[in-house]
Amino acid sequence: MSASQGDLGDTRGPGGGEPPAGFLAWWRRRSAARRANLEARHLLKEARRILKRKGEQIPAAVAATVRAAVQAVADGVASGDTERLRKANVALDEVMDDHLAFARKSTLREYAESIGVAIAVALLLRAFVVEAFQIPSGSMIPTLEVGDHIFVSKFSYGLSIPFTDTKILQYGTPQRGDVIVFKFPQDTSTDYIKRVVGLPGDTVETRNNQLYVNGREIHRERVPKSCHYSEASSAGVPDDHDCERWVETLGDKVHDTILEPAHPAQDHPRQVIPPGEVFVMGDNRDNSYDSRKWGTVKMNLIKGRALIIWWSRGNSAPWDPSGWLHAIRWRRFFTVVR
Repeated sequence: MSASQGDLGDTRGPGGGEPPAGFLAWWRRRSAARRANLEARHLLKEARRILKRKGEQIPAAVAATVRAAVQAVADGVASGDTERLRKANVALDEVMDDHLAFARKSTLREYAESIGVAIAVALLLRAFVVEAFQIPSGSMIPTLEVGDHIFVSKFSYGLSIPFTDTKILQYGTPQRGDVIVFKFPQDTSTDYIKRVVGLPGDTVETRNNQLYVNGREIHRERVPKSCHYSEASSAGVPDDHDCERWVETLGDKVHDTILEPAHPAQDHPRQVIPPGEVFVMGDNRDNSYDSRKWGTVKMNLIKGRALIIWWSRGNSAPWDPSGWLHAIRWRRFFTVVR
């Protein structure tokens, strides 16, 4: 043994062959093996489906040839030999092209079916599980800001027949403090989002901007900090507001509300909430068009409970990429709606 061999050791691979390949070669082999196995699963599934569904139309000799090719692919998968499996895949694909072309799906059909399945799953999720909404107005500031995108749970209170107001299963009801999305009672083609403050049978009233439920004053505390927010007017000009921030405790929910000292108090006379309905208000109490103006919301109009803010972006000038990016409110991403 030479001195250099003694220092470095034997660098030959198992069995005295060439040195082990590098990482890149290993990665290529692994990728090739993965592709071969994916193709094998696809071909096996397709061949077995055709043999099962079209067996009566396939001559016995052809069926035997296809089964032999299927077995060769299955053996290739079991062997772990990528080259053997690749050759078996090619052979099975050619046999199917030669003898089963009438039953094979075109690439366009496969893509169409995959897209169709994806759309069906998305529609089912939207109808029964979650739906995305965008906040269009400032009526729920500070909880929700204009440009917040939220997910709403469609199954929090029950299930409805899609695209109707008919409930097929009712297993829960809104609680005081829940933020809900509902169809606006005066125009059910429009969705609103507000906070539930009164339940069926409750007595609700407001005096000097103080909320009372069942004759009891809802506890709130002033936050001794400056409060200011801005909205874009219909003309696109910022509409600035000075406000007061209050922390309100409604049931077991603690949330922020705001009032504007410049606005006169919005009193609402005592009202008993009818059965099967709820009384809702916006957290931006002086700038919310809610039950104080148009009445209560029937349970069957409730679409779900707000869960989380998944995206948020404020206004920016059109065709201004830097302004668009600057308007993204990263701090609000994945904020739970309380």
